[in-house]
Amino acid sequence: MDIQLPVLYLAIFLVLLSASSWFVLRQVLRTRKVESKFANLQKKLKQEKGTAEDYYELASIYLDKRMFTQSLGLFQKALKAGNDLESANLALIYNGLGFAYFSQEQHDLAMRQYKEAIKLNPEYVVALNNLALAYERKQLINQALQTYEEALKFEPNNTTAKSRVDSLRKRFIPSS
Repeated sequence: MDIQLPVLYLAIFLVLLSASSWFVLRQVLRTRKVESKFANLQKKLKQEKGTAEDYYELASIYLDKRMFTQSLGLFQKALKAGNDLESANLALIYNGLGFAYFSQEQHDLAMRQYKEAIKLNPEYVVALNNLALAYERKQLINQALQTYEEALKFEPNNTTAKSRVDSLRKRFIPSS
């Protein structure tokens, strides 16, 4: 009985330590993978002209690193290199470009890019949500509500659009 309690504590500690080690190791491996991809893409694009996918991928990594100015140039290069891309893929690039502008609080430029993405792919819910958020930041509440509702037409269970519609209605539309 006297030895069971310390053994139990030790067992619990080892389980927690093992679980923590697993999560840390997994994160280190993910980070190494991204950093390796980052380095390879940078090296490739310095040596030769890349594809739209290469520029998009590197720009997305820059976005994750919160290096928005660098990502803008790469998204623009992706657009130039992507003349033959499908409209859905071009929409991804425009949405990324919009996100980079939005992150720098250049909401008008962001809205222009999001609208372009939506023109290319009208059912692109992520771009619709991003455009609605940009409208919110510009205090264009009616446009934001309409855009979130448009997103809900294509994806009725979209939690972002649902919660923002509810929030905007509670804050800005008086109840009868």
